[in-house]
Amino acid sequence: MSVENFTMLGAADIASAVRAGDASPTEMVRASFNRARDIGAGHDELNIFLHSDQEASEHEAKSMQERLQSAADIGILAGVPVAVKDNIATLGLPTTCGSKILAGYVSPYEATAITRLRANGALVVAKTNMDEFAMGSSTENSAFGPTRNPHDVRCVPGGSSGGSAAAVAAGITPIALGSETGGSVRQPAAFCGVVGVKPTYGRVSRYGLVAFASSLDQIGVVGRTVDDAALGLESIAGFDKMDSTSSDAEVPVYRLSALGKPAPEVGAPDTEAMRIGRNPVALPPPPSAKTLEGIVIGKPREYFPDTLDTNIKDLCERALDRFRSMGATVRDISLPRSPLAIPVYYILAPAEASSNLARFDGVRYGLRVDSGKGLKAMYESTRSQGFGPEVTRRILLGTYVLSAGYYDAYYKKAQAVRTLIADDFRAVFTSGVNAIFTPTTPTPAFPVGAISDPYEMYLNDIFTVTANLAGVPAISVPIGRMRRLPVGGQVITAHFDEYTMFRVAYALEASLGQEAHQ
Repeated sequence: MSVENFTMLGAADIASAVRAGDASPTEMVRASFNRARDIGAGHDELNIFLHSDQEASEHEAKSMQERLQSAADIGILAGVPVAVKDNIATLGLPTTCGSKILAGYVSPYEATAITRLRANGALVVAKTNMDEFAMGSSTENSAFGPTRNPHDVRCVPGGSSGGSAAAVAAGITPIALGSETGGSVRQPAAFCGVVGVKPTYGRVSRYGLVAFASSLDQIGVVGRTVDDAALGLESIAGFDKMDSTSSDAEVPVYRLSALGKPAPEVGAPDTEAMRIGRNPVALPPPPSAKTLEGIVIGKPREYFPDTLDTNIKDLCERALDRFRSMGATVRDISLPRSPLAIPVYYILAPAEASSNLARFDGVRYGLRVDSGKGLKAMYESTRSQGFGPEVTRRILLGTYVLSAGYYDAYYKKAQAVRTLIADDFRAVFTSGVNAIFTPTTPTPAFPVGAISDPYEMYLNDIFTVTANLAGVPAISVPIGRMRRLPVGGQVITAHFDEYTMFRVAYALEASLGQEAHQ
């Protein structure tokens, strides 16, 4: 296999070639680092990587080559370079969470997801840039500078897993790990024109993922194609005794490549009986309309953009037409509490963050700024200098909603509404609908520095946070372009039904073909 077309190779192709002896793990690692240099992944250019060590990666690749000579198989990701978001603990490379407060910190242990990647033959080549402690939708909140979108360097790649999505979009790795709390894998995947998967809560172990909001956090996968993402998720999913929230539900084979089948064709039997839920809440009318049909709320503008751009709506409608052409039934559904998702999320997530980030105090690990004026002054100096403005904002917001007199009014009420949002999804899926289709984002990637209002930035998560609150799986797939920038469509399925999610995503990807990138 020639590495000249490395940027076009899928993870399954690489693993197959490595196992067959047509390519070596070392060649794959070098191809990945060469591509990173060619497109300017460094700090002064796209700023995708925060930490990497080519020498160490090549040493690991050499060890793998030796194992290949004595073992029949070393895993479904044999020799595949993988980039990892910098809030997932790794041995050898720092884990800084994009924050000054953890600058230079190297974890003494490794995340379960990383251990499973390596057990399946993957080669971790770099840690990717991110919004500080995963708090952001643009990767502009990183203490180490913003990442740029490979499709247009004037634009953001999305966030908080912007570095991971950009690494895949730039052809540096076919797979990258990210994390999701409110859409932080799917939103940057949509902005960068790649595939992003958020699994069911509990499907992938959170052990070794630095906590933001523990009841929402998940490790997800970014891939060049649906099959890459499926291969990545299959490699890391499954029960882990180190995570009390992980599930022992069976992990089926997700990857199409393992089944020896071509991608589903239009009208294929796989989709004839499929019923796709079209949520009118998530597909608003054209800009001329003043209200969003089906929304029962006094002030919809407080929770949704006034309109969804006509171009994105048309691309979503085209995708739905493709589902119909493949024999699926498209049905209007109702998710009546969806308008409350943004305020609920931005109460619960900051509340959990304020508790989780209390551990970064300058005493146990990370940055310590000692003014010589006592313990309290050291706490204040360390946290003031270590945390950026967005993290500080969310800690303050979370502390406020948990404080005496406000807990019942905000936090407790938000938890009750979260349950109702989950009930809405459960009702849809028990009504005979197999999957829900929505836009992934309300806009394509926006210019770096274009959004300064935090509330406006939070609205980027408008179509993604519901799946996090409900704990259901979701995938973003490229469905076209707008102003030469990628647009993503989102497929959501019931708890632990990633199999159907991938089945629908495979069919859509195959039907759209190159149209998804034009």
